[in-house]
Amino acid sequence: MANDHAAVTHTDAEAHGSLKSYTLGFIISLVLTALPVAIVLGDLMDGVQKKVVLMLAGVLQLVVQLVFFMHLREERKPRYNLMSLALGLFILIIIVAGSMWIMLYNTVAS
Repeated sequence: MANDHAAVTHTDAEAHGSLKSYTLGFIISLVLTALPVAIVLGDLMDGVQKKVVLMLAGVLQLVVQLVFFMHLREERKPRYNLMSLALGLFILIIIVAGSMWIMLYNTVAS
């Protein structure tokens, strides 16, 4: 039983990713993190435009994480793709809704 995991091997088709793929995903993630920080700290936008760009950056960050690090596009079994996407969307909804709820109630109390 201890040798069961030794029998599991990955073929070239099942490779998880290359250094180039991880590096590209990391750089895109850094840009999608730095962009909202620059917008907020630099006061570059106001109002609805600022909110839309910040939320769009968050959604794009989710897509980058799913594609480059969770290898969503490389999975051969569709149900795993669907489960990964559903979990990612669930987490996104919780984070966005929770953040909006906290921001709304903090501005009312102030």
